[in-house]
Amino acid sequence: MSATLITTTQAADRLGLTVRAVQKMIEAGRLTAQKMGRDYFIEPDALDNIPRQIQGRPPKQQIQAAAKRTTKKAAAR
Repeated sequence: MSATLITTTQAADRLGLTVRAVQKMIEAGRLTAQKMGRDYFIEPDALDNIPRQIQGRPPKQQIQAAAKRTTKKAAAR
């Protein structure tokens, strides 16, 4: 066990997720954590197995391409 543990808030910042998303990952068993009192604490090494999320809005080109695909599917019906 590492001497330094991080909070769910710190883990969320590092992963680019919300605190609730980190809590759900813990509840689902996808992220190991230790519960101390009412809070969960995570070993920083445990985050290495979790893919990082890109924060923010997707690029405009990606949004436009998705809109075109949706429009084509709707027109084909």
